[in-house]
Amino acid sequence: MKKFVIGRIKSTRYALQGFWLLVRTEDAIITHSIGFLVFVGLGFYFELTPTEWMVQLLSFGALLAIEGLNTGLEKLCDFVHPDFHTKIGEIKDIAAGAVTMIFFAVVAVLMFIYIPHLIR
Repeated sequence: MKKFVIGRIKSTRYALQGFWLLVRTEDAIITHSIGFLVFVGLGFYFELTPTEWMVQLLSFGALLAIEGLNTGLEKLCDFVHPDFHTKIGEIKDIAAGAVTMIFFAVVAVLMFIYIPHLIR
């Protein structure tokens, strides 16, 4: 049991190190995080319902998580094949496309949440 707990503590430490590395070094994560904070402020201003809060937080969480996966995949591609290669470029483009898809989904969610509040 002690070994299990120590393993979980180490895993958490590594995860937090990765999170901090993303926040310190990736412009896209910083940009999305600023957007997240702006919409948290708007959420308080418009007094969102608990359901609206949940959907907003899950949407931004998904965006940040997929952006993190995209960054990790890009770094892996650069490590495996540092020189330009068409297939590596395609892999990076597909990963960036996934970020774009979730970004548009988040925009749609935010429109569904905030347009009714703006109309009132």
